[in-house]
Amino acid sequence: MLGHTRLAVIDPSGGSQPMTRTHENRTGTIVYNGELYNTDEVRKALTQLGRTFTTHSDTEVLLHAYLAWGAACLERLNGIFAFAVWDGERLFIARDRLGVKPLFYKRTSSGMIFGSEIKAILAHADVEASLTETGLTEVMSLSPSRTPGFGVFDGLEELRPAHYLSFDRNGCDVKRYWQVKSEVHQANAEETAGAIHDLLKDTVERQLVSDVPVASFLSGGLDSSALTAFAANTQTAEAPLHTFSIDYEDNDLHFKSNAFQPDDDQSYIEKMTDAFGTVHHRKIITIDRLKDHLKDAVIARDLPGMADVDSSLLWFSKEIKKQATVALSGECADEIFGGYPWFYKKELLSRPLFPWMSSLELRKGLLNEKWKKKLPLEEYAKAQYDKTIAETPHLDGETGENRQRREMFYLNMIWFMTTLLDRKDRMSMAASLKYRVPFADHRLVEYVWNIPWEMKRYQDREKGLLRKALEGVLPNDVLYRKKSPYPKTHHPKYTEMVATLCEQMLEDGDAPVHEFLDRTVLTELVRTRAKKVDTPFFGQLMTGPQLLAYIWQMNEWMKLHNVKIK
Repeated sequence: MLGHTRLAVIDPSGGSQPMTRTHENRTGTIVYNGELYNTDEVRKALTQLGRTFTTHSDTEVLLHAYLAWGAACLERLNGIFAFAVWDGERLFIARDRLGVKPLFYKRTSSGMIFGSEIKAILAHADVEASLTETGLTEVMSLSPSRTPGFGVFDGLEELRPAHYLSFDRNGCDVKRYWQVKSEVHQANAEETAGAIHDLLKDTVERQLVSDVPVASFLSGGLDSSALTAFAANTQTAEAPLHTFSIDYEDNDLHFKSNAFQPDDDQSYIEKMTDAFGTVHHRKIITIDRLKDHLKDAVIARDLPGMADVDSSLLWFSKEIKKQATVALSGECADEIFGGYPWFYKKELLSRPLFPWMSSLELRKGLLNEKWKKKLPLEEYAKAQYDKTIAETPHLDGETGENRQRREMFYLNMIWFMTTLLDRKDRMSMAASLKYRVPFADHRLVEYVWNIPWEMKRYQDREKGLLRKALEGVLPNDVLYRKKSPYPKTHHPKYTEMVATLCEQMLEDGDAPVHEFLDRTVLTELVRTRAKKVDTPFFGQLMTGPQLLAYIWQMNEWMKLHNVKIK
């Protein structure tokens, strides 16, 4: 049985799913989540083979592509997708190259259950929401990131990005269809910057194709500003681009500059809206709404997530949805161009563990004595790190820092980037908003992969080559702005609110987390408002208040799904 809930963007009336088509006695039925950005090119190639189409939807093109070429169709696609085709004999499911669209599955004694969301699989009568010790180790050591291919719940698997699965009476076969290839980069800086400019411009223009309104996220940072500029230049004065930014209640009073967030966004946003004539919408979330959306974010993600970094995005996506159905977003630029400190700080580059995590001791300290002995957090995290490093496609003869840095780029592409993409997809789709990520275009990723580090860091600037590629496109103040991540609240009211939630959790004798977390440690953490956690325990944003919210979300997640530990 195939089921689908559609958020229509292309051919709303003609692209209903599940969709069935027959050609030369071969019939296929498809369910599909995503967008193709080269639909016309693929349709033209199929038409030359004698295929005919009754709609303008990319769904029909994708189905015919599979019926014509089988798994080889994936090599022809430019887009974001998770789809399944049943042809009467086998089930074929596939996922896009970078993992923008999610896909999970579980094998059973009688077949296979799959879905875009974990909750869809957990809803099946044959599936129990249980954790083995490995699953709990995963949550405590690595979350909110997740081991590629691992679905956390017992028996649940993720189809990894750039993979497809074929399932029939002979069993299940999973194969990888795409991987970055390491080659010597031949072009000089001028030529390379020009190629990046042209690739990014083409990618944005492809991703603007839609039968519904398209908007753009705009933080005033380099990445979202680049997309906004290219998109705005395709619009007319009569139909200007709409842009959206988020800020927090009283952030002008409580914002604190630090190494991770050096300045406020607003002045840079104004420079961009003035330069490109966009219709800008500044959305300010109250602290009450930020707190109230914490549970909704857990429901959307199906796993413990990024606390208020998730809840704010969920609320923000709902606000954008009131005026647009599709939005461009700047994720993936830092991962492919090397925008994070761990790309250029030697102590982070050479550290044999995930650089966005500095908190294994903190995490272990949360466990009670019984579970400290049972859950090998450090060993587990190191094993997943080593496994990914071993996958890295090195350049022949590459040694020293060059080899380490290529491994760092691969770690970021496989782990950190997919974590951010998953967050964006879950929060936006829960609000019926589709986002598009031009920096995740596989052509751009393939090209940038082989650019030497010295060139990526052109003029010794963070993402210097991308900045060079955008010369003449962006105002100079924006072009040379120091990296600043997605904003977060600095309001003390928020800390008090999440501490109160945790106090209520501590008072609840049936709270699921009491089974494995140390109540004395938690009590002290809440009493002190986690003030000692003043550097991020994950990523660049998750400090003390986010740790409290994360623990509360973990408890809510276990209650929501009635999670049992085996």
